[in-house]
Amino acid sequence: MKPVWIVDDDQAIRWVLEKALSRAGIPTRSFAGAVDVSEALKTDMPGALISDIRMPGTNGLVLLKDVKEKYPSLPVIIMTAFSDLDSTVSAFQGGAFDYLAKPFDVNEAVALISRAIQEPDSDEQVAETIQKTSDATDKGMLTQSASVAMQEVFRAIGRLAQSNVTVLITGESGTGKELVARALHSHGIRAKGPFVALNTAAIPRDLLEAELFGHERGAFTGANSLRRGRFEEASGGTLFLDEIGDMPFELQTRLLRVLSDGTFYRVGGAQPVRVDVRIVAATHQPLEERVQEGKFREDLFHRLNVIRLRLPPLRERREDIGELARHFLTISARGLGVPAKRLSEQAIAALSQFDFPGNVRQLENFCHWLTVMAPGQTVGVSDLPPEIRAADLSSMTSSSAVSMPLANQTWQQLLALDANIRLSRSEPDVWTTLTHQFERALLQSSLDVCRGRRVEAATRLGMGRNTITRKLRELGMDPMTSDTTG
Repeated sequence: MKPVWIVDDDQAIRWVLEKALSRAGIPTRSFAGAVDVSEALKTDMPGALISDIRMPGTNGLVLLKDVKEKYPSLPVIIMTAFSDLDSTVSAFQGGAFDYLAKPFDVNEAVALISRAIQEPDSDEQVAETIQKTSDATDKGMLTQSASVAMQEVFRAIGRLAQSNVTVLITGESGTGKELVARALHSHGIRAKGPFVALNTAAIPRDLLEAELFGHERGAFTGANSLRRGRFEEASGGTLFLDEIGDMPFELQTRLLRVLSDGTFYRVGGAQPVRVDVRIVAATHQPLEERVQEGKFREDLFHRLNVIRLRLPPLRERREDIGELARHFLTISARGLGVPAKRLSEQAIAALSQFDFPGNVRQLENFCHWLTVMAPGQTVGVSDLPPEIRAADLSSMTSSSAVSMPLANQTWQQLLALDANIRLSRSEPDVWTTLTHQFERALLQSSLDVCRGRRVEAATRLGMGRNTITRKLRELGMDPMTSDTTG
């Protein structure tokens, strides 16, 4: 068996892979840089090559390109700690066997390397690098991601880049389905052609047919000139049909015909129009259920469902929330011409606990809100939108509910013990002393929770602003902060 060559400037990574592959009975040879690999390839050939991207000197993508030009059948696995869409797509377009994101599961890495040895790449996987510009990167939904679910999406985009196959994207509203469609287009072989998007649920039923297929002059009242539809506009490129599950049943037949033979008739037209269009469709609805309900054609469903990509909701990729929020805050600040806000660790933790029913779009909107509404440069929990603060408070209350009886019991025991000691010493005015002690602790706790905001603290305690101010004065307590924001 030919050895697997490991290329990484990190000695720890090389050591881990060497030990793991050795236990699997796979011989290895390690290199700290790409230059040494190029020299070794002149006299020897590995069974597979696994290389990091970011290394001093020649990076892994350049090494990949050189190796595939000279040895196109050699399987190469690219690994990196910087798991972003562009590097993933570049790896697949460069002919990589697969892409491994750090930190990786050692057993999965060994299984992947074993497959690479048994099923080497074919020469057909060598592809030219194309320009990697995408609106998705600007939006941040497809930038660096730590979640396994998004890594699978990145891999799929990379594998589909050189294909014209129809893709169906499913996922909840706000997960970024159109951005994935744009990425499939801009990273693919139709990147120089047009990208045309149409939300089929946003067009009135009576106008949707003309919007899709165009119309001839005089086809109906108000049709004063010939108009090309979205199919013609997208010819040579990609047509993205969003919310395809809401398309009227009678139009589904016409769409099926276009997908079958690439021809259609404009509304009021007698001559067929031929187009060359790649279809990417998306829906948040379960199409299988709509087929069973008779609301979606089964044959059209199978035409669209050639390759399906599922976009995970944000609650399934919470590890990405902090990075996405920082990205959106930067974009929002740039648009307003102001310095970008910074998120405290507590704010990031609160954001990460929120379920985001509106997904990434809702997070983006929250970041716009913070850019405008947050008073300081550092965003704390109390600066977050009310929805997140309410959810965070509910979570805290729920998580502490189990310990509340014990806490109450402990507090009562301590208070009773203190009272017994004071009474046994015949201290005067024990009632007033203990009452002030309790009030002082309660007021201090409420001010800590509300970060010194007296109005908010008073509201939570069920008292008025004047009352809390008087109590603080009577007890000799200074608020933690002035009430300029209260």
